[in-house]
Amino acid sequence: ALTRLLVRNDLCLKTCAPSDFACENGQCVPGRWRCDGEPECPDGSDEAEATCTRQTCPPDKFDCGGKCVALSWRCDGERDCENGTDEEDCAADARACPSAEFQCRNRKCLAPAYVCDGDDDCGDASDEEKCSPPTCGPHEFRCNSSECVPQPWTCDGDPDCSDGSDEWVGRCGGRASRPAPPPGRRPECGAGAFHCGSGECIRQAWRCDRDPDCKDKSDELDCPLLTCRPDEFQCGDGSCIHGMKQCNKAFDCLDRSDEAGCVNATKCDGPLKFLCRNGECIDSAKVCDDVKDCKDRSDEPKKECGLNECILNNGGCSHICVDRPISFECKCPAGYKLLDKRTCGDIDECENPDACSQICVNLKGDFKCECHRGYDMDPVSKTCKAEGKSPYLMFTNRHEIRRIDLVKRDYTQVVPTQKNAVAIDVDVAANRMFWCDRFHRRIYRGVNSGDPSRHLTLIGAGLHSPEGLALDWVQHNLYWTDSGSRSISVASADGSRRRILIDSDLSEPRAIAVDPEQGFVYWSDWGMRPKIEKAGMNGVDRQVLVSEGIEWPNGITLDVVGKRLYWVDSKLHLISSIDVNGAQRRVVLSSTERLGHPYALAVFEDRVYWTDRTKEAVYSANRLTGQDVTSLAEHLNDPHDIVVFHELNQPQGLWDCNLAGVSNGGCDFLCLRAPQISEHSPKYTCACPDGEELSPETRLCVPGELSSMEIHSVFPVVATVVFGLACGAAYLIYRTWRSRSTKSMNFDNPVYRKTTGDADDDEIHIGRAEGLAGHCHPYPVPVAEEDYETMAAHNTEMQSDIQIGSVLPLQP
Repeated sequence: ALTRLLVRNDLCLKTCAPSDFACENGQCVPGRWRCDGEPECPDGSDEAEATCTRQTCPPDKFDCGGKCVALSWRCDGERDCENGTDEEDCAADARACPSAEFQCRNRKCLAPAYVCDGDDDCGDASDEEKCSPPTCGPHEFRCNSSECVPQPWTCDGDPDCSDGSDEWVGRCGGRASRPAPPPGRRPECGAGAFHCGSGECIRQAWRCDRDPDCKDKSDELDCPLLTCRPDEFQCGDGSCIHGMKQCNKAFDCLDRSDEAGCVNATKCDGPLKFLCRNGECIDSAKVCDDVKDCKDRSDEPKKECGLNECILNNGGCSHICVDRPISFECKCPAGYKLLDKRTCGDIDECENPDACSQICVNLKGDFKCECHRGYDMDPVSKTCKAEGKSPYLMFTNRHEIRRIDLVKRDYTQVVPTQKNAVAIDVDVAANRMFWCDRFHRRIYRGVNSGDPSRHLTLIGAGLHSPEGLALDWVQHNLYWTDSGSRSISVASADGSRRRILIDSDLSEPRAIAVDPEQGFVYWSDWGMRPKIEKAGMNGVDRQVLVSEGIEWPNGITLDVVGKRLYWVDSKLHLISSIDVNGAQRRVVLSSTERLGHPYALAVFEDRVYWTDRTKEAVYSANRLTGQDVTSLAEHLNDPHDIVVFHELNQPQGLWDCNLAGVSNGGCDFLCLRAPQISEHSPKYTCACPDGEELSPETRLCVPGELSSMEIHSVFPVVATVVFGLACGAAYLIYRTWRSRSTKSMNFDNPVYRKTTGDADDDEIHIGRAEGLAGHCHPYPVPVAEEDYETMAAHNTEMQSDIQIGSVLPLQP
């Protein structure tokens, strides 16, 4: 028997590839499926105890007792081995905080800056126990709520204390009677917009819709009570639709409440019901019981009662035949579905994008989940988990940037003392971060260690209201949106070269994300026509991905592994996703309770993370199901942007702009990644600064036509000058024509006399004496009697050859 087994295994080794596993029955399966907890061999030999117990884990793996998991999962607080051995014998202080940090009672770690700051950062309030009143520094202002803020922040029109005491009129006088609008923003809202009491502009249609959109909820004040007619359905936001539109499989309410709780199943579905031919529905137990329960007697057919159709040729079913009191039913085993009423076919479970955490492999009657390189399948949760260092979140919290370790739950402050930090992105390989301050209208760069001495201003001029940041970590270019100038711009990572990429058909551009591998940039616009768009990272091939069923797309993020784009809608209280081409749209989470005012989001592994400005917190949930909503940080101060810091979130690629030793791709100014639309697409294209264009050689920059923004700004001035010159020219032509065709008269008081100078025979001077040169009387004076004869003598001649064209007004 042993000889036969060796021979059989030898034959299998010759048949299967070196990377495959040879099943006992001779079938070959991928070697990575061996001992993964799911039998793929028909005989189960790939999961046999004899096979798995002799498995040896490599040095970077932990042995669960026959199965291997990532060594970094050891003692991380999560059970990854089925037997839990990865969390056994962990030292009592394995999760102790570093000496410089504070450890909460719940073993969470905090930076010292969060202890006794008035906020429950631990979650169990242990960081706020035994605290004395804070003492502010000599250059700080103590708020009425006991907080400390920098002295220069007082009376600047921007409340920084939680109670606004740094801007109170009693301290600031008239300077702070009305908070100044954010720099670069239009102080007045446009047509069709509502001006919130807190300064923001929202759509007029959102006024009195029972869903507060203003920060101070002023859009829901003094609203009339909305009631619907008896024949109407009232949506969750208070609006009314026709009653026939409820449960019509179409979303007619803005909040989609008209389709909630609808049941579309018929009354007679299922094996326990029987549908009579006349439409009646009875219990299946009453069929063929010699009692006529259907009025048309269709439940008691004599020829069919007692007949088992499955005996003959399995009823014609390809797999399973189930006999019924009347007739029969064909069914399929798990993993198959009926193609017609009798034939079963394989179900492609991989058509569902959420069937697996990452990779789905369809098998006959089954499917298999796998993970991308750098990830391992968790034997317990069957999800893909990242290998390597612990991932952590970084998010802006108005006056600071914070960080949360997603494994150890360490909670630290990275950048303090910011005025209004809004957007953030990171460069994982260089351990750097980029952020913008909307108050100062600047973009900064720094290291993740938080050393302020290594922070520098990257873009310090020309910004109006920066909203979103995205770094091309491969080609080293930084992209950002500016709602003040309604534009999307790009600059080199050192800030030395920049240009406007897109400045047309933008209303309120906000969030932005990039895909360096495929060469596309994505952004959201929450203006009057909300949408999500994408274009090449060089600005070409612009296209709209989402324009329907979207209201306030504040944040977007790209799942670089799953190739899906996620966004939050603060108005509809949704987290949704699409593929990178705008198809396969799905709703991850829809809840007015869970999603107050979501602003930004990030995706990593099987979790989606987001900030909520209304709830002042950071949350996470399962990105496939929307379940398991968890709070990660609470009691924040207006959180905005959020990113995940991990090397797998920024997979490395080829630096196309530095291939073959050609610096910057040979470009005179910027080298931008081109969209990879086909195999013939260029890897990159060159770009010039604003006001210049590429030469025919397509690498050098030469003076060019004005950009659209410059045209818009220069056009009024040029038009005014041209119009003025045209009017002046017309006036001169008119004067010349009149002077050649008109006799002029100059008045000499007290008598009229015709002069016959050689210079101008057609000119009649009236009222000008040599002794009064340069002086005119305001009114005519009387004429002497002796002069009438002289005037009469000339009267006939003057009427024949003098044409009075105009008389200039007298000057005082």
